[in-house]
Amino acid sequence: MKLFDELTLIQVSEMITAEFEGLPETKISGLNEIHMVEAGDLTFVDHPKYYDKVLCSKASVIIINKKVTPPDGKALLFSDDPFRDYVFLVKRFRKFESSNSKISNTARIGENCTIQPGVFIGNHVKIGKNCIIHSNVSIYDHCVIGNNVIIHANSVIGADAYYFKRRPDHYDKLESCGRVIIEDNVEIGALSSIDKGVSGDTIVGKGTKFDNHVQVGHDTYIGKNCLIGSQCAIAGVTRIEDDVILWARVAVNKDLTIGKGAIVFATSAVGKSLEGGKEYFGIPAIEAGDKWKEMVALRQLPDLLKKFR
Repeated sequence: MKLFDELTLIQVSEMITAEFEGLPETKISGLNEIHMVEAGDLTFVDHPKYYDKVLCSKASVIIINKKVTPPDGKALLFSDDPFRDYVFLVKRFRKFESSNSKISNTARIGENCTIQPGVFIGNHVKIGKNCIIHSNVSIYDHCVIGNNVIIHANSVIGADAYYFKRRPDHYDKLESCGRVIIEDNVEIGALSSIDKGVSGDTIVGKGTKFDNHVQVGHDTYIGKNCLIGSQCAIAGVTRIEDDVILWARVAVNKDLTIGKGAIVFATSAVGKSLEGGKEYFGIPAIEAGDKWKEMVALRQLPDLLKKFR
């Protein structure tokens, strides 16, 4: 999330009551979690497993729960609970805005759009030209919809990321401040849900088509001209490249890549990155030809066992 006005390191240290190391006037232009971080951003880390990754990232300022020397060009804020302080900043600079109308007066809707009864369009939403938004669709704040987009009934665009931190007796929510961007000529099936980025963007590329009942997690990128079948579940921080086909009920784990032109057959589960230009099937998904051979071998197993009795 980019800030409307830049902050400085010393300003943020005063907001969260934290000691710091670095130049007091270090500029902060955005808030981002580690998967989406850019130069100028503030991010956080609270687990030793991720210290090196975050300290070597593009972030300019890091909230951290360990006293270390900042790498060149970075500043550190020392906190006993970086997650808490990061969430505090998100809530401060991307406050929840309630809406008193079905279509916010801050939304911008292009020419020749059809908005069916029962649609909710939130604050600061941008919708392009020639779109059809069917009944009871909800488009949350800050989402961006391109031209010639069709969204079918009861879909939800921009719900919060499913992202929580385990505490001893409860879960704390990592507040979402990102967006959903749907590019031109996309069609979203009925009862689908696309979650906003935690701090960046969840993107559906130009010309991609969803069937009904599709779930897309936070900060996922889906490329151009993809086909996503009914009941597919795609976890967060996943990258699906152009021309990929996921047939019905494919489950995709988080933080992986499905290469350009890959085809994943129905009811498969993708647990690791897949190369483009190939067909996959199974749980976990492997190349389809290998899976067919495996299934043939399994069918022969009972007869083979009889020979050894």
